[in-house]
Amino acid sequence: MILSRRLRPSPFEQRAIENGASAFTLYNKMILPLIYESYEIEYEHLCKHVQIWDVACERQVEIVGPDALKLVELITPRDMSKCAVGQCKYAPLCDENGGIINDPIILRLAEDRFWLSIADSDVNLWVKGVAYGRGFDVRVFEPDVSPLAIQGPKADDLVAEVVGEHTRDIKFFWFTDEIIAGTPVKLARSGWSGQGGFEIYLQDSSKGNELWDVFWEAGQKHNLRPGAPNLIERIETGLKSYGQDMTIENNPFEAGLEKYIDISKKAEYMCREALEEVARTGPAKRLVNLVIDGRLEKVMRSDWRVLDSKGTPIGEVTSRVWSPRLGTNIAFAIVQTSHAAVGTKLSVDADGDIHSATVRDARWRSA
Repeated sequence: MILSRRLRPSPFEQRAIENGASAFTLYNKMILPLIYESYEIEYEHLCKHVQIWDVACERQVEIVGPDALKLVELITPRDMSKCAVGQCKYAPLCDENGGIINDPIILRLAEDRFWLSIADSDVNLWVKGVAYGRGFDVRVFEPDVSPLAIQGPKADDLVAEVVGEHTRDIKFFWFTDEIIAGTPVKLARSGWSGQGGFEIYLQDSSKGNELWDVFWEAGQKHNLRPGAPNLIERIETGLKSYGQDMTIENNPFEAGLEKYIDISKKAEYMCREALEEVARTGPAKRLVNLVIDGRLEKVMRSDWRVLDSKGTPIGEVTSRVWSPRLGTNIAFAIVQTSHAAVGTKLSVDADGDIHSATVRDARWRSA
């Protein structure tokens, strides 16, 4: 990827490139480092040690003002009245048809102030339009906030050394206010891996190198390396990617996000009628775990169709990777609900190459 000035820089970009970032993708109009050496090498390291990630592209949408909670409740089917100050909640944002606009982590900074820590879509513009159209007394904007992630089983030791032993007591999806590298940050126990760790919300983009360096220097004794959200690890641990595994064409039931919505919550929300109907009739499609036989070297650039036993298309693969631990191709796929049961035998058309496949459970076991 050619890094031109029309792509917004990350506060951590210089350090990521200096440490060998070799492949990038575009995310929220910024670059996201993907690979330093290889998915496989970084997967093995992430599962054993600790990594530092430039995830500044996880932009924040701030909602502040007397109607902040009312607006947040309107745009998500999750009950946000139960979110305490200092707490985070994973909450899909849905339009009036139940289509998923984004799936952010929502941080409650004060009774009348929230950050939506978003995946890749123009949430800021959508929320501003909703706020204006409904006449809410709020301000909606993108603050100068950039997350840096510390992920892996040794993350607790590293963060405790840099910030303090009290950080070991931070509960999952809660955050504290800290001073690190001389600058205020929000320190949250969260992150886009199943290995545990923290996200550090830098609130001054001029301090990116300093924040990176303090963890880099302390992390050498813990075998700290640079890394990135890892495709192998995220599929193994069931982390879905907005824009890839789900889009505005999918509702939370199709995407397997039922436990993150509260259909009967008291507050008004714009997709209530649509989701009540899906709950009554059942979703037409489901996102499933799929094991695909054979070694696939192809990059999945086009749509790979999922076929039933008669060769009829019944869905498509959304993400796919080779798992060294499981010794097979693992994938997410959206398929017709009639073919979503664990153990169902299917096949995948990988650009003309047909491979047998099986629906698996969340632990990648068959029925």
